Amino acid sequence: MSETGTPVPTPRSGGPTADVDPAEAAWAGYIAAARLLDGVRRAAATAASEQARSVAAAREELTAVRERLAPQQSRLRELGVPAISLVPTPPEVTEAARSMAAGPAAVLAGLRTASGWADAADDTLAARGLPRLARWPARPRNLLVYGPLALIVPLIQVVLFLATGTGPASVLALVVGLPMPAVAFMVGWLAVGRLFRPRPTDRVDRTPRFGALVCLVPAVLASAGIVLAMLAA
Repeated sequence: MSETGTPVPTPRSGGPTADVDPAEAAWAGYIAAARLLDGVRRAAATAASEQARSVAAAREELTAVRERLAPQQSRLRELGVPAISLVPTPPEVTEAARSMAAGPAAVLAGLRTASGWADAADDTLAARGLPRLARWPARPRNLLVYGPLALIVPLIQVVLFLATGTGPASVLALVVGLPMPAVAFMVGWLAVGRLFRPRPTDRVDRTPRFGALVCLVPAVLASAGIVLAMLAA
């Protein structure tokens, strides 16, 4: 009863103003904490897995870079580079260590950069003694191979014709010389790939159409000139 005599309603169990069950509240808190813990565990497991993959990849990259640097060091020593120049200075080592302090991912990125530098060094050291020519435009560079090969047989034909005139030797030279442009082209195609390939895995532009034309034109001109000279004789 209130002071005015009005009865005060008593809350019933299960009504809108009923007290929250402590067991249910504790259960809800437990579920929320368990979900949070599971999320943290999954995130930690993912981060650990990614870090493990980065560590494994960094180890593989480190092994590959070491295998690349060893023969390069030997080659540079043979070329007269002082041994002290092939060892990083303390400031360079400190700077490299600082750039990789962020963890395995940074180490992997640094090793991949080093691998790119090793590729550039291979391009220079393993150009089979022709590093400058290997960087020429493809057609002028390949002409140095196709050109001499294309002139060999026509020169022989012309010399034989001048020496024997319209005799059987000149006729035989013309007949034998017919397939020689194809032979010169094949030899030049192989030679371009071997002379101007920086590394065995690289592909060289052999300019096959240009090479075939270079090998064919001298043979056609020489044969036509010899035939005309024989007819005019």
